Amino acid sequence: MTVGVSRALELGARGVICASTGNTSASLAAYSARAGLDCLVVVPAGKIALGKLAQAMMYGAKVVAVNGNFDDALSLVMDACTKLGLYLLNSVNAYRLEGQKTIGFELIEQRGWRLPDWIVLPVGNAGNISAIWKGVKELRRLGIIDEAPRMAGVQAEGAAPIANAVKQGWLEEEIIEFVDKPETIATAIRIGRPVNWKKALRAIRESKGTAVAVSDSEIVEAQKLLARLEGVFVEPASAASIAGLRRLLEEGIIDRDESVVCITTGHGLKDPEEAVRVCEKPLEIEPRLSELEAILR
Repeated sequence: MTVGVSRALELGARGVICASTGNTSASLAAYSARAGLDCLVVVPAGKIALGKLAQAMMYGAKVVAVNGNFDDALSLVMDACTKLGLYLLNSVNAYRLEGQKTIGFELIEQRGWRLPDWIVLPVGNAGNISAIWKGVKELRRLGIIDEAPRMAGVQAEGAAPIANAVKQGWLEEEIIEFVDKPETIATAIRIGRPVNWKKALRAIRESKGTAVAVSDSEIVEAQKLLARLEGVFVEPASAASIAGLRRLLEEGIIDRDESVVCITTGHGLKDPEEAVRVCEKPLEIEPRLSELEAILR
């Protein structure tokens, strides 16, 4: 997002705008505040985790909720950019993708230039999977790396147009069937018409990768496992990458002796309501040692 906002400043934009399921709005609002730019955020009404919405509002963005889903919000935003002269900063913006591709640079650098066999990541609007693959290809073209990891995109079953296209064998034809009413606990990837779908299918095809859809129950289980085994608390959409890895291991697509990097894109406190809903409730007792001992027993 820093790349996109910097470009907006360079172009003399009067303001910036995005449609969002939450994370994009938070980062755009933050960097717009730092840059001194007016920021307008359009979100689907009643579909955004409060932890994300709170950030955008605190950073001073004007938040507008539309009666519809993310795809309706994005359509409105793109129309507004054309007619109102605002600078669009969704991942359809090429400069956003130039920023996002540095995830690939950083990932490989931090591994001491040792490539993983797979990169597994959640897919919503499909900016990350296509951008990271772009970064990997550039490193290979420059001769910094010789091979390339395989890309695996993970979607929720209720919002899985890309995973469904892969399952149907439509990679070569670049055909997709959008989901008109996407639904999933993973709000950040609750997107039925991803704008970067062609680039995502291309990344999967070129890397000899795949895409898979996982259920909400698998996502919640992965979210808890990551927190309780590794001490890493992520939002449901981020846990989708872990759920997807488990599914790909079970199906034998990824071997257990292969190295895998899972991308997790958002902290769990961005969606605290969902975490509280799926976890065990606190136990209430009187402040007596005997009652605490009874629980411990």
